Amino acid sequence: MKMQKRLLFCTLAAMSSQPMAAAYKIPEQSINSTALAGAYVANAHGSDASYYNPAAMVFNEDRAMLEGDLTWVHLSSIDYTGPPGFSDSTKTENFILPAFHYVSPSFGNARFGLSAVVPAGLSKRWKGVGRAFAQEFTLETIEINPNMGYKINDRFSIGGGVRAVYTKGRVESVPDLSIGVPVGRTMKGDSWDFGWNLAAHLRATEDLNLSATYRSKVNLDVEGYADLFSFAGPIYMGDASVSVPIPATLALAAAYTFGEKTTVEFTYERNYWSAYDNLNFDYSTPQLPVFDDPIPKDWDDTNTYRIGVTHQLNPKWTLMAGFAYDESPAPKETIGFELPDSDAKIYSIGARYRHSDALSLGAAFLYDRKDKLTLAPGENTVNGLLAAGAEFEDARAYLLTVGLEYKF
Repeated sequence: MKMQKRLLFCTLAAMSSQPMAAAYKIPEQSINSTALAGAYVANAHGSDASYYNPAAMVFNEDRAMLEGDLTWVHLSSIDYTGPPGFSDSTKTENFILPAFHYVSPSFGNARFGLSAVVPAGLSKRWKGVGRAFAQEFTLETIEINPNMGYKINDRFSIGGGVRAVYTKGRVESVPDLSIGVPVGRTMKGDSWDFGWNLAAHLRATEDLNLSATYRSKVNLDVEGYADLFSFAGPIYMGDASVSVPIPATLALAAAYTFGEKTTVEFTYERNYWSAYDNLNFDYSTPQLPVFDDPIPKDWDDTNTYRIGVTHQLNPKWTLMAGFAYDESPAPKETIGFELPDSDAKIYSIGARYRHSDALSLGAAFLYDRKDKLTLAPGENTVNGLLAAGAEFEDARAYLLTVGLEYKF
């Protein structure tokens, strides 16, 4: 019965069962980042350096610059196969995600930046038996991230900023007595939450750049309204709240330029998902243990390995490509329909065209392929249906980012 309570979680946790990274983060927030599979830290050099490495933006050419992007996201249908007679699939999803980046001209040794991005979320809707757990999980987030970079000397700089994240979500599920789920729910909530980020950048040689960035954990302390009901009628209608993390992330990156035209970057990323121990809802009045008991999640810290190649084909055209391997933090023991997550392999390509000294245009494409997830009977200890064994497969994500950058 504990699985009833956990269904409310994903709305407020920025949860999607098929985002562009393991769990529910969305790292791709610009043309360059999408084209390079996120291997864009030590080589961050455009307007989007404000978000990816504010320490590096002080080495940009001394002009104001801004970039506006739109990313079309297509999430494929996920197929679920369980015990005999139980199968389901999700609806395909399509989204348009905006991003904006600005870097100021220099003020002495300092520069200022501002980014507005969608750092986490999206949506998942099951068609059949999965509706008892996730008829709809939809999350909308936006992060406002002002930054400052300061040049210590001609080779070393530091930077940092504030993260302000607005979260809005909705979750719906329906009762299904055939699998022992007598309760449905509708829940809405929102919040403003805050964190910070730091960066350091070293121009070790003319060809080698080294960087370290850290983005703090942001606890989404969401407050909203819950409507719990059964076939017999309402159970609870009132306030509800929950807190879940967007994890802290450490990135260590090295970028080396060969022959002035080709730059290769390797980025190691550590995601501190172990901050997500359990899920605990609070209501304005006490509820049955099935709703009030904390639900164990016990997620693991994970690694992501990224490599990106940027090649200056000629004064007009820049070509990019990338690959990443992204580990899932969700253990099989506590996984559910709202996030049947698994390790992912990510492939990307992109190009930028310099239209003039001030204006450039670009496009990038990314393909995210999740591994097949298999749960042996008895391996899952939280969801009664998944405890009988299950397979989730064909989880895919496709991203197309287009945008322009203007310098003035």
